[in-house]
Amino acid sequence: MSGGGCSLRAIWILTPQDAVAFSRRFAVVEKRWRAAWESEGDGGDGTGQEMPLPADYEVAAAFAERRKREGTARGSGIRTSVSSVGSDSWVDDPITRHIISLHINKEDGDGFMLWPVVLQKRGSYYILVLPLVDPQSFKSYERLLKRSDCGTSAKENGNLSSILFNLPCITGALMVAQVIGDIITGDTAEPEVIVSTGPSVGGLLDSLTGSIGISARPKPIAAPVAAPTASVSSPVGAPQSESLKGGMRLFDKDSLRNFILGAMPFGTPQDLNYANVTSIRTTGFSADPLPTDQKQPAWKPNLYKGRQRTLFSSLETLNAALYDRDDVQDFLSVSGQVTCRAELEGLPDVSLPLSGLKAARVEVSSFHHCVQASEPINDKQNLIFQPPLGNFVLMHYQASCNMDPPVKGFYQLSMVSENEGAFLFKLRLMEGYKSPFLMEFCMVTMPFPRRRVASYDGNPSVGTVSMTEHSIEWRIVSSGRGLSGRSIEATFSGTVRFHPITIQRVNSSFRSFSSTAFAEDSDSEQDSTKNGANLDDHIMEKMNKDLQAVDLEEPLSWQAYNYAKVSFKIVGGTLSGLTIDPKSCNGLLQVTIYPSVKAPVEYSMQASSGDYILWNTLGKCPSAALPKEL
Repeated sequence: MSGGGCSLRAIWILTPQDAVAFSRRFAVVEKRWRAAWESEGDGGDGTGQEMPLPADYEVAAAFAERRKREGTARGSGIRTSVSSVGSDSWVDDPITRHIISLHINKEDGDGFMLWPVVLQKRGSYYILVLPLVDPQSFKSYERLLKRSDCGTSAKENGNLSSILFNLPCITGALMVAQVIGDIITGDTAEPEVIVSTGPSVGGLLDSLTGSIGISARPKPIAAPVAAPTASVSSPVGAPQSESLKGGMRLFDKDSLRNFILGAMPFGTPQDLNYANVTSIRTTGFSADPLPTDQKQPAWKPNLYKGRQRTLFSSLETLNAALYDRDDVQDFLSVSGQVTCRAELEGLPDVSLPLSGLKAARVEVSSFHHCVQASEPINDKQNLIFQPPLGNFVLMHYQASCNMDPPVKGFYQLSMVSENEGAFLFKLRLMEGYKSPFLMEFCMVTMPFPRRRVASYDGNPSVGTVSMTEHSIEWRIVSSGRGLSGRSIEATFSGTVRFHPITIQRVNSSFRSFSSTAFAEDSDSEQDSTKNGANLDDHIMEKMNKDLQAVDLEEPLSWQAYNYAKVSFKIVGGTLSGLTIDPKSCNGLLQVTIYPSVKAPVEYSMQASSGDYILWNTLGKCPSAALPKEL
């Protein structure tokens, strides 16, 4: 049973008040569960027949009891002095924060355990998914709950990782929880595919027009997929202001119920693509006849009719930590995805070549389930796929940055008094970047989360400056005036003055920060501080008690770190070097479609900043020692 895919016994959605907002049970899978235990011959020892699916109120009570026992809804995943034998924290494995067990108590005193329950928190809701597992795996976990040497350091085959490794249903349950979370939070929009508003001629003209901000700019396009028929009461994806009640977003139970009926009939997930399931329910399957030698894939229930074209977009996010120090190495990492929209009639095969694999040093890559990826050969890799309808992510990847940082330099900040600091920026933008790279905008933010900004003095060499209550924003490149074909140097020196601060105000803001930062796991358990199991609250309470008053050395982040954050967007190229392989003879994309059709192929590239940090070279900064390359 462990190698037979994924089947679900039940799904529950709970509110923060420990009430079941939605539940769905699958009787066919539950019958298989009981039959498996009967075949084991263990039906009379409190298992199998005596472990039926509990009622909703029993699940809510068990979840509330676990939250009190483990400290938070997810728990710590770490064994503490108050951990008891049989609890998830006794296993001493962080994965028990996401794969949990629930102990169902019966009125007659005989209870039982539900495991594995996949837990995911989305918005204000807790999503619980119970997959079907074989009795051997269930018994292995029961034995693990009583061992004293379990945990991630255990080297025996009976540790939790080895048990979960043989359960592919866990992965399926996680995917189900993810898509259900997307539905109840309204996050069902398809990925963007960027297309240019006009053709690019390249060369000198692009450089000139790009530098004055009149070059053809890419724009996102919507996917031609049938829209869902939402109920009037609380539509999926409705604005949050229209669907909030008591601080919690309501979701459309009818839409969720219809999705479950179409996506996982009888409890076995078949297609978890929300757009596909909605399209099938709205328009049905395509009535167009197919050739006898072709089979219609599940991810394309309807065939496209109309003008044919194919669009590809490379969307990359650059995360960076720049220190400008000899003893600390800068960190650059690129996470990207290739999105596609193929408006092609019939069921053609598309062949897409990738190049630049060696230069990008791709560390991790994953592909859409319609893709057949060849082995990389000579810095290239070929992807063959039958594209689904609408926009979809063809490939995810993690790679190194193959170019210099688009924004580099240093940031310095020092306090000249308790309420006044002097700062200096010296930056270089787009050095080494040539056309068709175009920086559409760039902004640097100096955050002061613990201080209220009163005023600032100083004029930058380029750009404009604005001020908020807790930050100063320096817009170097504004939208509408891009930077292409050249680099610029930007400097900004000045002083910033803060409102006087009191210890009472700092403590108040710190408590607000702690309640916000740990809102995901702190569920207002009143007994958690008594039993000491809530490690998050215990640590924050200790930090709040031992924290010293503000001094002149670290007055901004209160004995933490201070930094500047850079935001930018660049179009016209990738920072990793991973691109779709173009033909060298005429510049056309080397994308082949079989059977051959006349369909233009467009390709756009875009890079944006993620966590792009300039650490204060005059202050403290966090860093990690990286292993040396062999």
